[in-house]
Amino acid sequence: MGRVNTYLNFQGQTEAAFTFYASVFGTEPTALTRFADMPAIGPSELPADERQLVLHAELPILGGHLLMASDMLRSLGHETRIGNNTTLCLDADTRGEADRLYGALSEGGSEGSPMADMPWGAYWGVVLDRFGIRWMVNHTPAG
Repeated sequence: MGRVNTYLNFQGQTEAAFTFYASVFGTEPTALTRFADMPAIGPSELPADERQLVLHAELPILGGHLLMASDMLRSLGHETRIGNNTTLCLDADTRGEADRLYGALSEGGSEGSPMADMPWGAYWGVVLDRFGIRWMVNHTPAG
């Protein structure tokens, strides 16, 4: 069954934020991947101070809701600001449903990253809808 999660972007503070949120909610992160852990991104391609930043973190909070996050990379021109720091993440059951959701949310909006197969195994894209809300659409095949 599909689900909706909240995705947060930080400027090098994901690990500290998730340590704090874990203490607030009394839970532990279920995932923490660093940029250096992803060979497709290549730690040698990133400045040394960004290699240990968080590529992806997950923390269960209330009622089965999952808080997810990553650090934005200054070396790639990423800057955290109001408008790109919070995203609703739709985890679709099928690739077709992911395409449908992305297409519908794109109508009148601006495309951020088109749906594509990602090195971490997901089919993924991001769009800013016509109302200025960021949506991440994701489908991870069962495996």
